Amino acid sequence: MVSENKVVLKENERIDDLERNGYHIIQDTGRFCFGMDAVLLSGFARVKEGAKVLDLGTGTGIIPILLEAKTGAAHLTGLEIQEDSADMARRSVLLNGLEHKIDIVTGDIKEAGSLFDAASFDVITCNPPYMIGQHGITNEGDAKAIARHEILCTLEDVVSQTAKLLKPGGNFFMVHRPFRLAEIMTVLQTYKLEPKRMQLVYPFVDKEPNMVLIEANRGGRPRMTVEKPLIVYREPGVYMPEIYDIYGY
Repeated sequence: MVSENKVVLKENERIDDLERNGYHIIQDTGRFCFGMDAVLLSGFARVKEGAKVLDLGTGTGIIPILLEAKTGAAHLTGLEIQEDSADMARRSVLLNGLEHKIDIVTGDIKEAGSLFDAASFDVITCNPPYMIGQHGITNEGDAKAIARHEILCTLEDVVSQTAKLLKPGGNFFMVHRPFRLAEIMTVLQTYKLEPKRMQLVYPFVDKEPNMVLIEANRGGRPRMTVEKPLIVYREPGVYMPEIYDIYGY
């Protein structure tokens, strides 16, 4: 049940229906709205009953809210460096009456290891900035640029802090771009996060993959399962059945 009387919308903000448990999320189209990558990550992540979960770079809190709807997690925390986004996330948590289950912390991923207790999370998720370098950036302080480009944190920042915060045997779930797959695997193994499961996401069956979903285990043994490809669209504007299932339609 949406409690709109609990929250105040700011200029350019809107409330979107997540089609899950009656949950909604506050977004600002001028900043950065969540995309399919976040939804696919929430469907790929495996969260056991009673797990303690951390989402790094949570943005407006989409992944913790979806994971609360889909899993039996005991508690979820979102870490976000941009105060405007963190504020939207907190208001979305309040909007859905989830303040007892989800905390939003304003802070830097690079300092996550000092913001939380070591080895204190069963699951960590991240939908990090994908792009390296400054190509296409006009303003490094722009919310969209920060979400898409490695301006405030790098892949190694995400992985190194995850390694500190995951419990031994805990799992890390990330969505990224296939063109960085070799680097991703190398960085994960450098920090003793063993890649265990991978799934490539294709926009259409005859196109190249544009996303990769990865699960890694802290201290796991070397052995990785490559799952069958996930195809997004049957035809333009029409999802494949698996995508409808992930969205919950």
